[in-house]
Parts: sequence; C-alpha cells; structure tokens
Amino acid sequence: MSSPTDLNIDHVAHLARLALTPGEKAKFAAQLGDVLRHVEQLSKVDVAGVEPTAHAYAVSNVWAEDIVQHGLSVELALKNAPAQRQNMFAVPKVIE
Repeated sequence: MSSPTDLNIDHVAHLARLALTPGEKAKFAAQLGDVLRHVEQLSKVDVAGVEPTAHAYAVSNVWAEDIVQHGLSVELALKNAPAQRQNMFAVPKVIE
C-alpha cells in the first residue's frame, strides 16, 4: 500500500482544511502511513464465508412496544418554565 513517501500529505491536509507546519506534515505522514499499513494487513485476512454485519452481535427489534401512555399535563410541563405564554414555552426571538 502507501508508504509515508507515497502519501500526498498536502492534499490530505487540504481536504481536511488543515494548515500544517513541515514538522507536522512529517509526523502526520508517518502516522497515516502506519494506519494504511495496518489496513493493508487487515485486507489480507480471509473473510470468505463471513456474512457482512452491521453489529458485532445479532440484533433484532430493539424497539420497545408502542404503547399509548398519558404524558404530562400542560400545567405540569410548564411548571418550571422561565417564561410561558398561551400554554406554550416562551423563548427569546432568534430571527430578526
């Protein structure tokens, strides 16, 4: 795969919107090269017969039952509101 000398660290820094010093470029190029070498090792692992998964463990229907329940009353919901108006929370205007 890529060695640190093959990496165009200026292009990577530009994509990440980073302004790097020459020392940082050398340091990060070496670190990125290490990561890419590790990924190359992972790509050599035989995964034939392994199903692609989104989770490490089987997950099925993690949602709770949709049961109708009574919520807070308007008075209780607005009890600690710093400001209220017409049974609603009053907030500062953010658009001029």
